[in-house]
Amino acid sequence: MHLTSPPVHLTHQRGPLHDLPDTPEAYDAVLADVVEQTLARITPEGNLEHPDCGDDIGDTSLGITSLLALAWQRTKNPRLPEAVRRSTDFHLRERVYTDDNPGYPNLRLRNSGLPYARYTLAPGAHPIGDWPSTVWALLQAVNLLDLAEGLLDDEQTDALREMSRGYWRWLTEATFFNPQEAGNQAIGCVVGGLMLARHLPPEDGERVRKQAIALYVDEIRAHRVRDRGALLPPEHGGAYDNNYGPISLSFLAQAHRVSGERIFAEDGEVLARYIDARLTVGGFDNGGPRYSEQHSGFESVLGLRYFGHRIGADLGRYRGDTLPHCLKGVGGTPTGRHAVKPDGGVDGHFAWMLVWQIQDTTPWHRTPSTEPVRHQLRAGGVSVAFDTRMTPSLIEADGTYFLPAAVNRQHGFGPVVDGFLLCRPMGETRVRDVRADGLAAKLVTKPVVTRDHVLRHVQSLYVTDGTRLWTTVAVERLPGEPYLLAGLPYVADDGDGLRRISEAAVASAGGLRLTHPTAEGVEFFDARAEITQEQAAFALAADPRGYGNPDEGWAHLVASSALEAEPAPGSPDDLNVFAVRYGPGDSFTATFERTPEGLAVRTEAFTALIGDPAGDERGEPLLTLQG
Repeated sequence: MHLTSPPVHLTHQRGPLHDLPDTPEAYDAVLADVVEQTLARITPEGNLEHPDCGDDIGDTSLGITSLLALAWQRTKNPRLPEAVRRSTDFHLRERVYTDDNPGYPNLRLRNSGLPYARYTLAPGAHPIGDWPSTVWALLQAVNLLDLAEGLLDDEQTDALREMSRGYWRWLTEATFFNPQEAGNQAIGCVVGGLMLARHLPPEDGERVRKQAIALYVDEIRAHRVRDRGALLPPEHGGAYDNNYGPISLSFLAQAHRVSGERIFAEDGEVLARYIDARLTVGGFDNGGPRYSEQHSGFESVLGLRYFGHRIGADLGRYRGDTLPHCLKGVGGTPTGRHAVKPDGGVDGHFAWMLVWQIQDTTPWHRTPSTEPVRHQLRAGGVSVAFDTRMTPSLIEADGTYFLPAAVNRQHGFGPVVDGFLLCRPMGETRVRDVRADGLAAKLVTKPVVTRDHVLRHVQSLYVTDGTRLWTTVAVERLPGEPYLLAGLPYVADDGDGLRRISEAAVASAGGLRLTHPTAEGVEFFDARAEITQEQAAFALAADPRGYGNPDEGWAHLVASSALEAEPAPGSPDDLNVFAVRYGPGDSFTATFERTPEGLAVRTEAFTALIGDPAGDERGEPLLTLQG
């Protein structure tokens, strides 16, 4: 492996999504570009697909058609009606399949004759993608029905409506529902049903509407997965995925916009608060059962904007894939506006999300939520996101991001004794938030068990002034030579994106060392190597990239680069105390004193009193703080 700290940037996490202009004029400019590209591309048959389109093809021409229809409704460009009609006829004639795709494994009813859209056109080439492709095609079709007035004649409108009705029946009758266990696809299907219902006769429309809501309640909501205290729509077998989770949020926003049903607002707000807690101040996040770092772009805008406004949080800080060119070789690649191909040409995949994004006028909420939440500490430019076990999953300070390090197949932040990491709780983990004198602090009290079954109480104090983060970890005196596993330096914000790093500004009251694995192979992650966390996670996953679970793959990591802090001098005789500061500053010192009320901690920026691990009369942590 190359170990010279190369200037490698994360490919897909670029700028905050709220930095993209979203005025009517900006969106008209986006549509104008789409119009010029596609009018130059349209074939005599009416095909609007990009010439390089192969995968994700079943909905793409119809997606461009819907964008042209939206542009016509906004500008009345006289060149557009003919293109809309020709391209609608093309889809109805060439992209609607009614014979079963050979090899498709998820049929409940063979030879149904119902229409569906193919992921790839060749029979049997890649049939597994036909279910989401049909969802996408249904969404493109109902958008076009919404925009068809003055563009399509009655015959075309009727054909489009009946095709959409057929898509819905194929998705809900001819096949198993949500066969890929992908929450975003399933909620998208529900949205398609809700939008279709508005174009059907009243009795049929009400039936489809009730069916869509019942599918959401019984097949999605009933199977939600709990993570960090939140119930979330499952995504590819996991609770949340960085690429698809915000897309699910956009679907929930559209479902609420279309139906007005409170259930979609409630679940969207839960997911939005969860995302707010996961995200660092700089908008970076990491992890997921499908992709670890391939964040979406324009597909996320609707949900982040809609629900960020509802919950009063700046979700637009989320870093999206906002590059104007393609960074993947196949499929429609997300950018800040719409999907593109390698040459930068527009692709119709996901076009429905751009339509909804333009139609929705909710403003971005641009100030952070100030309410303390259990799974995050955030102030100024510093944030700590905590996982379900209240172990940091991501630390940000001074534009630098730290992941949990790995030692002996154990991952996290915490004391290590004899190769055993003390961060897995054996009992209830308790949390106390305090703010005082411009400081924000969180005290986490966690019972843990050592390798020899001795119960210990680890008290971890996190204090920030918005620029630096101080971590103090106290635990009953440990044998041998314990140290604190204090993180893996991973990326830093350099203005052009997130750049891979192998070192960072960190200080310790005791000795501090940055170690790297001595063994080689994908099971050992060296921060100096060019490989990214996602690439390493996929290499360790059980299935091929794009199908395997990178979170599970990363869990197989044996060891990583790691910051290791020795106990601070002057600790009380009965305790090991570790003190680390993340961020800029001169030499760092900390003093500790055992008092009748607990452990007094004094640094250059604050004085804190950490109460006895037993807590107050209810067992809750005791903490006082002053600057």
